[in-house]
Amino acid sequence: MPANLPPDYFAAERVYRDAKTAEEKMAALEAMLAAMPHHKGTDKLRAGLNRKIAQLKLKQESSAKAKHGSVFSVERQGAAQVILVGMPNTGKSSILNALTHATPEVAGYPYTTTVPGVGMMQYEDIQIQLVDLPPLGEDIRKLPFYNLLRNADAHAIVLDGSADPAGEFQLVIEELAGGKVFSPTIGEDEVPVGGVRKRMLAVINKCEGVDAAGRCREVLEAAGGKIGCTAVSAKSGMGMEALKGEVFRLARIIRVYTKVPHKKADMDEPYVMPLGSTVLDLAREIHRDFSVNLRYSRVWGSSRFDGQPVQKDHILRDGDIVELHI
Repeated sequence: MPANLPPDYFAAERVYRDAKTAEEKMAALEAMLAAMPHHKGTDKLRAGLNRKIAQLKLKQESSAKAKHGSVFSVERQGAAQVILVGMPNTGKSSILNALTHATPEVAGYPYTTTVPGVGMMQYEDIQIQLVDLPPLGEDIRKLPFYNLLRNADAHAIVLDGSADPAGEFQLVIEELAGGKVFSPTIGEDEVPVGGVRKRMLAVINKCEGVDAAGRCREVLEAAGGKIGCTAVSAKSGMGMEALKGEVFRLARIIRVYTKVPHKKADMDEPYVMPLGSTVLDLAREIHRDFSVNLRYSRVWGSSRFDGQPVQKDHILRDGDIVELHI
């Protein structure tokens, strides 16, 4: 069957051949489709035009990702990376501002944060990176923030204590599960959703003048008692210092200090290691040859007696001082 194409189609085709940009080509192709009559004779031609449009859209999306990749990606720094995530107007930016030297835009209306806000939280002698994401909602699925959530060490779920924090928590969990951001690890502080888990801490903000303990009980019940919960007020400062310790525990890291025999320990720059690390893991962290040639170690802190020799598989604790003998 002949196509019997109208003059408008050929005019749009000439525009397509002369087009210089993807946007111009896309508009011309759509004009060609609009002018094309609907019958069996045009089915093959219509399919070809749709294929070209799909290829142009894919190229545009790839270019947009490359252009905006630096805006939506956050280089990991510090001892750990913890994401502040939540629904609109819960005060995530205020918490970031209170815990770090970051200066995010803070306002009393939703969707103030449009790109990730980053700050370094000082916890004693180490720093933990906090990342404030734009609020979860309908538009976040169009942006590559889910990769940040997948790769972070943990999530601090910020909830509005003046509203319905337990209901908000359920909404956040559903959103994160839908984005497949949970990792298949098992342990405390993790919420199982669809067979996978992710370390989380519920941070109920705006708790001035409310029953904070009651709010926490409601959220813990919604989470099945699997995670920690702390009540704070970024506005008044209530609970903010305690929150630093909760974030440190959530990161599941320890600080280990080393000393040379017959000298004082170096307490300025600890080795930051995952919770559960052993003396042998520390030796590998310092230098590969240390782990090969390690004879024995002495530990102050978690050993039964300070300075007691321990085996290579001795599990270290936060604040331990280790003396390696090779």
